[in-house]
Amino acid sequence: MRKFNYEAKDNTTSKVVKATVQAESENEAAKLLVAQGFTPLNIKEADSDDNAWSRFTSRVTTKDKVIFTRQLSTLIAAGLPLSQSLRTLVDQTQNRRLKGVIQELIASIEGGKSLHDSFAKHPDVFDKLFLALVAAGEASGTLDEALQRVATQQEKDAAITSKIKGAMTYPVIVMVVIIGVMAFMLFTVVPQVEKLYVDLKQELPLVTQIIVSISQFLTQFWWVVVGVLLIGAYLLAQYIKTVPGQRSMDSLKLSAPVFKNLFQRLYMARFARTGQTLLNTGVSMLDMLAISSEAVNNSIIAAEIDRAAEKVKGGKDLSAALSVEAHVPQLVPQMIRVGEKSGRVDEMMGKTANIYENELDEEINSLSTAIEPVLMVVLALVAGGMVAAILLPIYSLVNTLQV
Repeated sequence: MRKFNYEAKDNTTSKVVKATVQAESENEAAKLLVAQGFTPLNIKEADSDDNAWSRFTSRVTTKDKVIFTRQLSTLIAAGLPLSQSLRTLVDQTQNRRLKGVIQELIASIEGGKSLHDSFAKHPDVFDKLFLALVAAGEASGTLDEALQRVATQQEKDAAITSKIKGAMTYPVIVMVVIIGVMAFMLFTVVPQVEKLYVDLKQELPLVTQIIVSISQFLTQFWWVVVGVLLIGAYLLAQYIKTVPGQRSMDSLKLSAPVFKNLFQRLYMARFARTGQTLLNTGVSMLDMLAISSEAVNNSIIAAEIDRAAEKVKGGKDLSAALSVEAHVPQLVPQMIRVGEKSGRVDEMMGKTANIYENELDEEINSLSTAIEPVLMVVLALVAGGMVAAILLPIYSLVNTLQV
């Protein structure tokens, strides 16, 4: 399908609307607009904007999706028809790409498609969890409630991710400062020290000579170092995109000495919260497990959930199937077992999610508190070591000259 920018008059409000529509041809676009209650004034094929920069600048953020989902839920709950609700949101949406997606949703729905099928045409914007909840809401006649659950789920997941990124901000800043201090010393101070020794015809101490050699190498061959770092980063990024690379990274997250508990709590909170949301909306147990395995965003944990799903398909209880998996803490199957006995698995998964989300908050706070003094010590050692390696030989040289 091709995209067309159009200018048309809304027959209901007499307002002139400018937006984008997808169609096979310009005539098809005009017919589609007429069917939607517009009088086409100008239709022109849109220029292609599939370059990387355009995709980045017009990407649909979690905040955009949450606002869109909540507004759509409110309009549907108020009794507005689906297509009219979406058309109302077109004018309220600031994100250019999301505005185009909504236009395509309107065209799809007015063409006879369900909301789920219309959303499914945009997998880069609406994930499987979103689609599953919408499908369940349409089937049960509680679409507005399903959309509210989608928005809540997105907000919780985004909040957890934001906290982890926030905890990592300080260490990154300190590391940048450390690298900056080292670069300043190597490129400005060290050459002056070397010049001083050369002028006085004195031999450099061993430690200072090593630092001077590093400084000379970086000054002359900085482009080699930068090139090696860029190539290494590119190769690492490409490797991580492969299945073995992704498994290696996921395994590292679950085994890293300082961070393994944090990531394990993150994945269990994600699994439990997703499971609760899906089951509460009426999604079947097997579908819930299939979607949750993708939602955790870790291939190791996903494989364990998939193995548990196979056992559930064979008639085993979910609690028993999860209890033998290496990276699933025993609290999870224990809480699910209580839910299985009471017939409220969704409720117990929600309580499990609350436990791990609270523990995750405590883990992030503890990690932030513990890592600050460690980084300050590292910064002091690096900066102090550099200063000592440069200044102490100078003091020694001054004393020698005085004698």
